[in-house]
Amino acid sequence: MSKNAMTMTQKILAAHAGLDYVTEGQLITGNLDLVLGNDVTTPVAINEFNRLGLTKVFDKNKIAIVPDHFTPNKDIKSAEHCKLVREFAKKMEIVNYFEVGEMGIEHVLIPEKGLVISGDVVIGADSHTCTYGALGAFSTGVGSTDMAVGMATGKAWFKVPEAIKFQLTGKFKKWVSGKDLILHIIGMIGVDGALYKSMEFTGEGVKSLSIDERFTVSNMAIEAGAKNGIFPVDDVTLNYIKSRTEREPKIFVADEDAKYSAVYNIDLGDIKSTVSFPHLPDNTRTIDKVGDVTIDQVVIGSCTNGRMEDLRIAASILKGKKVKKGIRVIILPGTQKIFLQAMEEGLAKIFVEAGAVFSTPTCGPCLGGHMGILAKGERAISTTNRNFVGRMGHPESEVYLASPAVAAASALAGKIISPEEV
Repeated sequence: MSKNAMTMTQKILAAHAGLDYVTEGQLITGNLDLVLGNDVTTPVAINEFNRLGLTKVFDKNKIAIVPDHFTPNKDIKSAEHCKLVREFAKKMEIVNYFEVGEMGIEHVLIPEKGLVISGDVVIGADSHTCTYGALGAFSTGVGSTDMAVGMATGKAWFKVPEAIKFQLTGKFKKWVSGKDLILHIIGMIGVDGALYKSMEFTGEGVKSLSIDERFTVSNMAIEAGAKNGIFPVDDVTLNYIKSRTEREPKIFVADEDAKYSAVYNIDLGDIKSTVSFPHLPDNTRTIDKVGDVTIDQVVIGSCTNGRMEDLRIAASILKGKKVKKGIRVIILPGTQKIFLQAMEEGLAKIFVEAGAVFSTPTCGPCLGGHMGILAKGERAISTTNRNFVGRMGHPESEVYLASPAVAAASALAGKIISPEEV
């Protein structure tokens, strides 16, 4: 092992800190390519921005604010939050402020707009900012104070993370997807199994993962405690990026002798459809060991699984069928563009005719915000990313995490089943 060998994440951080080399545990200050906030976290950041006496942002093109959690506004309080954010964005002339009608779920919208590319360093006042590692960027969630300082200075401090390597081989079987892979991994290593570490995915199996699946996997790195999740840049990545921006991606490749705290070898062909039981993402069971779990609600969408591929999979299962009487099924496309494409492809018609509701893009029910709150004793199967106590409503409700395929199949049965049973 050479003295200066670095992982992919370490190389990106070193470049943004203006250093030739960084090592795990080192404290650095790095330049930022994008600072992100939403309608829940940005008001806190604005208050801190003002309290610190800051008067302008470092670059009006490198800040993105997406009001996606409680919008369209669900009540007076959320309306006031959004008004504060709206007025700040206007005052600071922030270019990438996305109002209702042009917005989407932030971690689906930001890549779609070409605002993140390979080699970037991104912070966001939302824990699932780690999604952009799918594009070969270093992206991580931060607190609202760090967002405020980042907006003003274009810089943030980081402790350089050590890394875990996940060596992927093979291909998924039918109905198995990136969501099953990341649930399998979290079940294997635990919700703190990658605490403040970089989860780096590599191996020949990566090429069989679509960009949508990579977004899903990176999105849930935080559910294993990781600082970030990241994929190597390949043709799949570059094809996604090229039509979205004129910026040139920077490709960083981990040194062959880079140091990892652990290495896991995973054959994608061995992964089964996986469900996370309440009340932690690592409480996983393969579909053949779920047992008899009846449900009241199904949610398909979110920053984890609200992309076109997810909707197509769900629609392929629901087409020509009816959801079980009494089951509430909510479909949440990730952005307006995805909403429109789902309509044009006939997916919206399939969902509505099956007995589901097809909704505007929103984080809504994922965090117990609106558009699908659970009552006491109710159960939901959801393609979202967290199933903590009370996450989707009442503290005595339950959330089961699964892929779009499992969620759609379960909607037809009124209980959690494998797509193969449909």
